[in-house]
Amino acid sequence: MLQGIFVQNVPFVSVTVGWGKSVQNPAFILDTGFTGDLQITSKMAEELGLVISGVVKTTIANGQTVPMPTALAIAAMEGATSFVTVIISDSMPLAGIGLLTKFSYKSVVDCKYRTVVLERVN
Repeated sequence: MLQGIFVQNVPFVSVTVGWGKSVQNPAFILDTGFTGDLQITSKMAEELGLVISGVVKTTIANGQTVPMPTALAIAAMEGATSFVTVIISDSMPLAGIGLLTKFSYKSVVDCKYRTVVLERVN
């Protein structure tokens, strides 16, 4: 089980992401409206040495569809690892439903008590 935090009214979770010999452990906004795996900044992608492998049309929060570069990375949570597709954007880092699905997590976001829990479901 992983516990996240609320900052103001935004739920955050920690995910380790790496490629080659570079590893980072940033806080990601848990975004249940994002169907992808992870979204990271271009600075993070550069620091990790990620190689852009494609471009995907992405609908952003304002409803606009924009092309965004993608890359392959490795994510780790509670000792498990998986290849993930990251979208590279200079917006906030996001963890989406695709990531939770790959790691078989159920998310419980309790706004009343301001708790975030990711629980592995087998």
